[in-house]
Amino acid sequence: MRNRVRSFKFALAGLRRVAATQMNFRIHLAAAAAASALGFWLGISAGEWAAVLLCFAAVLTAEAFNTAIEGLVDFVSPKFHDKAGEVKDIAAGAVLISAVLAALVGCVIFLPKLAARLG
Repeated sequence: MRNRVRSFKFALAGLRRVAATQMNFRIHLAAAAAASALGFWLGISAGEWAAVLLCFAAVLTAEAFNTAIEGLVDFVSPKFHDKAGEVKDIAAGAVLISAVLAALVGCVIFLPKLAARLG
């Protein structure tokens, strides 16, 4: 049981580190908070909440992996190397994919409800 508790402590330390050091992670957290507030205001359904929460998880996880990959690449290849740059670009591209698709899911869920509420 102690090992499980220690594992959670290490994981939480990693999350604190990425939140403290990565502006993009904090931007994604702010976007998640804004989407949550909007979801409560618009009264989205349980299924819509599930989709929104999965999007939060996908984007934040991608951003955390991107941070870890960039740190590892910088550690292994401190000097510029084309392949190291390529790996970092691919990791950043994964974040972009998840963020764009999360935004599209948000549009599908929120825009019709906003139009009905405001129109």
